Amino acid sequence: MTYAYRVRDPLGNIFDGTIQALNVDDAAQQLRSDGFQVLEIDEDSDPFGALFARRITKKDLIFVTSQLAIMVDTGVTLSAALAGMSEQEQNPSLRKVLEELRQSVEEGEDFSTALSHHPKLFDKTFIALVRASEAAGDMGGMLERIAGYMRAEVDTVGKVRAAMAYPAVMMFMAIGVTIFLLTYILPKFTPIFRSRGTELPTPTKVMMGISDALLDHWYFWVAGLVLAIAAYLFGRRTDAGRRILDTTKIHLPILGSLFRKVTISRSIRTLGTMLASGVPMLDSLKLCGEVSGNYQYESLWAKVRDEVTGGRRICEVLKGTPLIPPVLVQMIASGEETGKLDLVLERVSSYYDREVEMAVKTATSLIEPIMIAGMGFVVGGIGMALLLPIFSLSRQT
Repeated sequence: MTYAYRVRDPLGNIFDGTIQALNVDDAAQQLRSDGFQVLEIDEDSDPFGALFARRITKKDLIFVTSQLAIMVDTGVTLSAALAGMSEQEQNPSLRKVLEELRQSVEEGEDFSTALSHHPKLFDKTFIALVRASEAAGDMGGMLERIAGYMRAEVDTVGKVRAAMAYPAVMMFMAIGVTIFLLTYILPKFTPIFRSRGTELPTPTKVMMGISDALLDHWYFWVAGLVLAIAAYLFGRRTDAGRRILDTTKIHLPILGSLFRKVTISRSIRTLGTMLASGVPMLDSLKLCGEVSGNYQYESLWAKVRDEVTGGRRICEVLKGTPLIPPVLVQMIASGEETGKLDLVLERVSSYYDREVEMAVKTATSLIEPIMIAGMGFVVGGIGMALLLPIFSLSRQT
């Protein structure tokens, strides 16, 4: 970490500069060992530091959480554990966060309150679980539970991204090859076809029209693409836009089932972890909706929370909704009847994790031949549009 300082040397001269140190105390100690009297020292506010700062990833947070769990379980105080980890951390951004957490804890704040100062890193679920552990007095066990919860989330997201990577690459390749053929290859043949004065086949006319539209009015295509991206980004920030996009997402052919299972897995895992950790039911249901990541499921869990507040059971509210499978509703009903809802939900979340993995394999196996066939159809169609006039001209000569 970089610190800006102002010091006085033994002759009374004052100097300004910067120094690399683990923390403020370490920086001051280095300066004093060089014979300077420290006048001022503070963290360097480099305007470009935030821009080029190394990101803090989910894997970084999982590692930190696991290490904290081990250290706290072995009897190390929380402030000492944070101090030790900040000294060893290689990521400057994460080191700064750990140092700030240590300072907040040493100043008397609860750990959950200190975490709430960094909402972009520690979400409401993380903070709520830590707050529950503070009430129960089991910080180490809870931190390990949180690390496991985050690992499951990262694994699920990774599987979905891996499933989406192949079709995305194939789609961009198909679009790129199509644009290349229509804007570079086909225009080279167009003057030859038109100079012959013969009637061109309909596929060739269609492709030539598309080619002319791309070349002569390219700015309209670029403007349309920019407007579509802007509309998507803006729509995601509005309730109406989110409702339309998220509803479309879970009803897509092939991929819709995968997205539904991912959303249900995330919601059920959160609800089970919250209840098992002692978080109140209403708070758990609220967080369950917030982490779902889908407008339809957020509305569903908000409705469940309102109905449970009025005295109804969760299974009664979920019964009949097309968003939750009937088998899952029956499992929740069994858990509520036996008083072991948290255990049931944790087992169900493990089951849905396996379902997500199977859905990813199924989606990949179905999308791959479809994308290949689609790409072959487009490229083959353009190739046929080029060859048909050549065959016609060869018959006339």
